[in-house]
Amino acid sequence: MPVISVTLLPGYTPEAQARLVSHLSAAARSVVPASEAGTIVFVHEASTFRRDGRVLTGGDGATALPDAGEVVRAFLDAVGRRDFDAARLWLAPSFEMVFPGGARMRDLAELPAWAATRYQSVSKHYERFEQAWQGDQTVVFCSGTLQGRWLDGTDFEGIRFIDRFELAQGRVVRQEVWNDLAEARAGGPDGA
Repeated sequence: MPVISVTLLPGYTPEAQARLVSHLSAAARSVVPASEAGTIVFVHEASTFRRDGRVLTGGDGATALPDAGEVVRAFLDAVGRRDFDAARLWLAPSFEMVFPGGARMRDLAELPAWAATRYQSVSKHYERFEQAWQGDQTVVFCSGTLQGRWLDGTDFEGIRFIDRFELAQGRVVRQEVWNDLAEARAGGPDGA
């Protein structure tokens, strides 16, 4: 039964602390064969400590990174509305996106021209957001189905997609997109 103790300076919100203990519990159970009920994680708050020759104290408003899944959702919702200015607020300066067929873009303004050769409109129905951690990056997988209108004006729906996002410091660094649009457009086994 793992028991994990975390010491923080005061000032982190209860929501940030809850995210931290949930993630630590999941990380421990990915290594130690323990049940959810048998894994304990708790937070201590230290009012003051000394590090690197400096005395540090906690206070209101300690900074926590935003939830990566919520960042991705806000980004995707803004892109879906074609509000690229709002979507850019979530992007790292080195942002890159890779779409089916290997199409690489670094600016959201490139997206409408690329999409215009594939469909009139598209939107996403989200089924799942999953997170993983790799060093200083958070990886978010978003999956679900696409619906929209083909270039000839016919509607489509229920087409699978999965997006993989890499985030650093709460900003999207990379987006990779996979979907079955080409198979559905060609009238494949699950297509129209």
